[in-house]
Amino acid sequence: MTTRSVRLSICELLESVGIDAVGFDSTQALIDADVLDRPGCMILDVRMPGVNGLDFQISLAANGISASIVFLTGHGDIPMTVQAMKAGAVEFLTKPVRDQTLLDAVNRAIEIDKDKRAEQYTSNANRALYATLTPRERQVMAAVVRGAMSKQIAFELNISEITVKLHRSNLMRKMKTPFLTHLVRVWQSLPADIRDEYPA
Repeated sequence: MTTRSVRLSICELLESVGIDAVGFDSTQALIDADVLDRPGCMILDVRMPGVNGLDFQISLAANGISASIVFLTGHGDIPMTVQAMKAGAVEFLTKPVRDQTLLDAVNRAIEIDKDKRAEQYTSNANRALYATLTPRERQVMAAVVRGAMSKQIAFELNISEITVKLHRSNLMRKMKTPFLTHLVRVWQSLPADIRDEYPA
């Protein structure tokens, strides 16, 4: 089978189970199509026109694009498999492959991509809320989520316990967290560079 016929065959297989599929003849064509913001997954070969699949995977990561990738190749070996999986590939399949095996890998990759996007959306939303806090509220929040009591926080920050409670009330309102357990989850969803500003 030609490369084009393989793409068409894979697209037909995916569409037969209700998965929208588009085939591209090169990585540049994929980039130009502006589809990377859509939930889904990529099926890449190791050998492709232009940039090979493994290098394309590295390039995506370097540009901050977290893509769910399934490799499907007739030219794979153990080192390639290890490299791809360490770089975050969902699966590394070798041709010929059973239709169901490919479909299972694609469905898993799509679910992983959806979960990642949901986590990123939540993280971005929480980061925007965090940006509304005053520096003191951020200090209090960091102390609260590590389990410090108001009296201890007051001593550490050299402020009154009443002031600590006021800051705590304000920050929980701004962060839209009615419960401490929720506040802890929100804190954990924030990027590491933010959390590292006020280490435990």
